[in-house]
Amino acid sequence: MASPYKILAINPGSTSTKIAVFEDEKELFRQNIEHSSTEIAKYKTIAEQYDFREKAVLAFLADNNLSAKDLSAVVARGGTLGALKGGAYRVNAAMVDDLTYRPSSQHASNVAAIIAYEIAKSVSIPAYIYDAVCVDELEDIARISGMPAIPRFSHAHTLNMRAAGRKLAAQLGKDYASLNLVIAHLGGGITVSMHHNGRMIDVMPDDDGPFSPERAGRVSCRLLIDECYSGKYDHETMRKMLRGKGGLVAYLGTNNAIEVQEKIKNGDKEAELVFHALAYQIAKAIGDLSTVVKGKVDGIILTGGLAHSKMLTDWVKERVDFIAPFYVLPGENELESLALGTLRVLRGEETAHEYVG
Repeated sequence: MASPYKILAINPGSTSTKIAVFEDEKELFRQNIEHSSTEIAKYKTIAEQYDFREKAVLAFLADNNLSAKDLSAVVARGGTLGALKGGAYRVNAAMVDDLTYRPSSQHASNVAAIIAYEIAKSVSIPAYIYDAVCVDELEDIARISGMPAIPRFSHAHTLNMRAAGRKLAAQLGKDYASLNLVIAHLGGGITVSMHHNGRMIDVMPDDDGPFSPERAGRVSCRLLIDECYSGKYDHETMRKMLRGKGGLVAYLGTNNAIEVQEKIKNGDKEAELVFHALAYQIAKAIGDLSTVVKGKVDGIILTGGLAHSKMLTDWVKERVDFIAPFYVLPGENELESLALGTLRVLRGEETAHEYVG
């Protein structure tokens, strides 16, 4: 298989399927296909969405005068498979079987590898996942929670955070694996991580750190238990209060940061307090993780869609730039990150792991 390499990247979201084709580092085509909530509601599990999502991907290729035969590889956002190492995994039958029948949770990314596998198999090319949401590289000390039945674990925006780390390292002319970086992904959910020697050795998942546009983040366990047993809410309602109807939505009725900033510009003091509190909590999380490497931090990175908000990032910066140089690399860049990771594998710069189930 010789360069240039054509790579199809697939990244499903809860109500969308993002697709792109790259030739080496260059993006050729991209599409974000929206799916109605009515369409999604027809399916009990994520795996059942395979047929209509695959048709959308194949239609995208056809619309751009491409077929699977034109591709060198297919890469998918990795699903919920239990703890994995960072980097690439070759998609095989065992992975597809686990994602179909034994995922650790129902996450839209689960169907991506299934689609990639079937398309790749049809033309005998490799399929990969890269930096899956379930990458877990925590050190043993970071797993201790205070409650043995509920250890700490890693569940984060690994793909975009590690890509941001690599991007900064390239800008600085340094090796990503030589840097200590605190990286915060600011999106619908917010996760913050410490990168040391090329590994994410500690993480604040979106339910253990700052609140976000639609998630509650870390709340008092004692009071949360009281709410759960108050008789006012059922299980699903409580989950929604934590994920989907928490954070900015709960306080201000919107998950749109642009709307919140407009409220602030128009003199809404509550909106200003809540949005400033979001920055405050992000800064606290960065400070918290800086202690993991005893303050020897080479850089702090804010990434994700919410990092486009200069108001928010400036508020964070003024609280943390005493720790280390501060960088804002906004956007998600997940399709690009998937393709570039796969390109490194195809060029022999990385070796893909084998999934054993």
